[in-house]
Amino acid sequence: MFTNRIEAGKLLAKKLKIYKNRQDVVIVTIPRGGVPVGNVLSRKLNAPLEIVLSKKIGHPFNKEYAIGAVTLNSRVLNDTAAKVSDTYIESETERIKALLKQRYKWYYGNNSPISLKNKVVILVDDGIATGNTLLSSARLIQQQDPSEIIVAIPVAASSSFKKIKKLAFVTKIICLLIPKYFMAVGQFYEEFNQVTDEEVIQLLKEANNNFKYYALRK
Repeated sequence: MFTNRIEAGKLLAKKLKIYKNRQDVVIVTIPRGGVPVGNVLSRKLNAPLEIVLSKKIGHPFNKEYAIGAVTLNSRVLNDTAAKVSDTYIESETERIKALLKQRYKWYYGNNSPISLKNKVVILVDDGIATGNTLLSSARLIQQQDPSEIIVAIPVAASSSFKKIKKLAFVTKIICLLIPKYFMAVGQFYEEFNQVTDEEVIQLLKEANNNFKYYALRK
């Protein structure tokens, strides 16, 4: 059990200390819940903070249950999606892509994303339930030709941990907690408030204003 995302980030940072002060390392986090965790890693490891825009497709009868995930350029569906109508999936995909395009404008402003080519990417979230969002994000990152992809998460369902671990392009996966009984990420945090878009923007500014290699983004 973690007190909050800040504590989870500090505990992950201890496991990742060999990457501190390396100019080829970029922390890439999944908004919105992963950003507070990534912000802590950015400060502790002295590495720039980046985001990957990805969002789950919720089941039509239970929006919290993911049947897949969407990025600006790709989509991943799990086995459950086979029982859901194509019309719903296509409609949700287009809706989510429109939302992600808007978030891109909010988060980046006039800045351009950091190039991940030949970088050691530490991909971070606040936890993994189905793993579909993180899987989609990892595939998007792979397309940018990084030298390594390391997944760092506080907690994960056992089945999802195994799913990510099997990915050939993920060099390493660090997970602090793999509980026997897993229902939702939030059950392993004492404080698990929703992270707003405004908080994401503020945390990104804080992280990269403090980062001494901020010029990489320009």
